[in-house]
Amino acid sequence: MDLGTVLTFLAAFFICLLLTSTWKNLSKKDRLPPGPTPLPIVGNLLQVKFGEMVKCLLMLNEKYGPLFTVYFGPRRVVVLCGYEVVKEALIDQGDDFLSRGEAPVFDRIFQGYGVGMSNGERWKKLRQFSIMTLRNFGMGKRSLEERIQEEVQYLMKEFKKKKQSSFNPQHLLFYSASNVISTIVFGKRFHYDDEEWNSRLCIIKEGFQLISTVWGQLYDLFPSIMWCMPGPHNRIFQIFEEFKEYISETVKKNKETLDPNNPRHFIDCFLIRMEKEKEDKGSYFDMNNLVLTVLDIYTAGTETISNTITYGLLLLMKYPEIEARLHEEIDLVIGRNRSPIMEDRNNMPYTNAVIHEIQRFSDVVPMGVSRTVTKDTPFRGYQIPKDTIVVMMLGTVLRDPKHFCDPENFNPRNFLDENGEFKKNNAFFPFATGKRMCLGEGLARMELFLVITSILQNFSLKPLVDPKDIDITPAESGFENLPYHYELCVIPR
Repeated sequence: MDLGTVLTFLAAFFICLLLTSTWKNLSKKDRLPPGPTPLPIVGNLLQVKFGEMVKCLLMLNEKYGPLFTVYFGPRRVVVLCGYEVVKEALIDQGDDFLSRGEAPVFDRIFQGYGVGMSNGERWKKLRQFSIMTLRNFGMGKRSLEERIQEEVQYLMKEFKKKKQSSFNPQHLLFYSASNVISTIVFGKRFHYDDEEWNSRLCIIKEGFQLISTVWGQLYDLFPSIMWCMPGPHNRIFQIFEEFKEYISETVKKNKETLDPNNPRHFIDCFLIRMEKEKEDKGSYFDMNNLVLTVLDIYTAGTETISNTITYGLLLLMKYPEIEARLHEEIDLVIGRNRSPIMEDRNNMPYTNAVIHEIQRFSDVVPMGVSRTVTKDTPFRGYQIPKDTIVVMMLGTVLRDPKHFCDPENFNPRNFLDENGEFKKNNAFFPFATGKRMCLGEGLARMELFLVITSILQNFSLKPLVDPKDIDITPAESGFENLPYHYELCVIPR
């Protein structure tokens, strides 16, 4: 080894020591929560492995407690775990943690527009408008229930077409959820044999699956590097750009036939508001916000609901005794001659408990969506510096042993009292909580109940393997917990 190589190595070594020392001193100065010592550039890459983000953060939770600091590459992140800590941030100090945090994959897709990934006055205006408009088109009203019931009937026909042969239910459930939200944002549903729409849905599903893979996690850790690198992660952005183009074309077509006195769907309502505020240079009602708000509402109203039901059917096959009790309660309260309605839920404590437990156990968005503090924020004896990203581990809330018995296992008794009646649990918020709580919570609760009870009213679920061999651990655990692909048979009752 020549002298030049030795000197270069020594220089690099001392630079690394200097940077590490500087980072340590900054952490002490800022009074950050504890956490592993980061390395320059790569941060805590040694502690947060690619493809195992959630698992690694849970291990750090065990070591450092419910509040700790970790570095995703050069980005400082404070991680909050457990009901008490997350509730304190989202409710007790909700305004301090209100802003959406940096999320490189979604930031590249949404670029700060739309209702989900925006901040400040833009977010307030778009959220207020979206909530009002969704309510006008049935969110929380019986008209939405009727839309779901209609779509459920189409879904039941598709299940019957399988004629007891095995199939993977994931795509049909994704299609069904897509159609419910499509009637609200686009004003129409799509036939299950529509090849063009089928292809588009498959591509969108592929995009979400890629986000949860190691490639999506790599992009979130090193966006400036991964932006320039080849790899499957680039497919994510291609997929969502294509869907944005589809939404833009749909908006243009709707604009040509728009009747301001008779809005047909969400897009029409947004276009009417755009026209009213066209002279206002500070208006947030423009084409970018329209397209990306529709993208946000559509994908959120499709992906999480369909994944929860997909996971739910897998869990019911794993525990056939629970499915049998559901059949009994459905037969007793609803019978076989009419469709389920939301009023039935009040008389079905066991079914209600099972659906809540499906949501709790499946934990489809385990890390939530990141927040950021917009000022230096005191929290639990620490000081979180301005612009620090904050990750709320919703999965640790849904598995908090102080609030759920046997939290690592599927157990409907988490939502039943000693008399077998349904009981609420304060630590149940799969949709997050506070002012940025999921817009579609009402839709999700309604759809989960009506779809699951309708499937079990009409069919028994038959796994292709022995129930004890069914794997209910996630196949992917990044942005989403995704179940392994599986097949089942549905046997008419």
